[in-house]
Amino acid sequence: MKTIGLIGGMSWESTLEYYRIINEAVKEKLGGSHSAKCLIYSFDFAEIEKLQHIGDWNRLAALMIDAARRLEKCGAELIIICTNTMHKVAGQVQSNINIPLIHIVDAVGEKIVEKKIGTVGLLGTRFTMEDPFYKDRLEEKFKIKVLIPNFEERKIIHEIIYEELVQGILRKSSKEKFKEIIENLKEKGIEGVILGCTEIPLLIKQSDIDIPVFDTTRIHALKAVELALKESSL
Repeated sequence: MKTIGLIGGMSWESTLEYYRIINEAVKEKLGGSHSAKCLIYSFDFAEIEKLQHIGDWNRLAALMIDAARRLEKCGAELIIICTNTMHKVAGQVQSNINIPLIHIVDAVGEKIVEKKIGTVGLLGTRFTMEDPFYKDRLEEKFKIKVLIPNFEERKIIHEIIYEELVQGILRKSSKEKFKEIIENLKEKGIEGVILGCTEIPLLIKQSDIDIPVFDTTRIHALKAVELALKESSL
């Protein structure tokens, strides 16, 4: 079993889900009292959130690179960044370490292709929905068409994530807003929806939606387990 390095704390609520899913999957695959070999570098999310909103992505990249290097030095054999938004700097992180970084968009893209879905909706922070790093990677690498909500809907989603979900607040009214936004995207032709923020699966489940839901937290965590247990994968 390879040691998984998790860059977490963005927010800790979703990092907790990563830890749970990874360990449950290892136990399921190996049985007995097995659990995952992993290291976690957890940020103070207030610092990350501030830098995101002032647009200091160079500083954010430096922080992610430093965290990844620390994990590698401590024995991590593969890295995952436990958030969608910070994959905006994933390329910079990968180029500064000597172990693989498991890209969340690639893991999600593979699952969408498996489902033979050609058009998906993307929900996430404003950075994830509006910046090209996520949408372009899906379209160019996997030939998947990506639609995002309109401006007002993007604003609602962003506010719910930062004002509620990252603080562990789950409101029924917010769940209904998300469901309404997904319905609007369905009218535009989406066949599935990406929960492109690792906090959104805390609020929205497959049982809430009648089209395939791609839970990025679970998909990413399970991909890390798959690679950690695969002898020649890396």
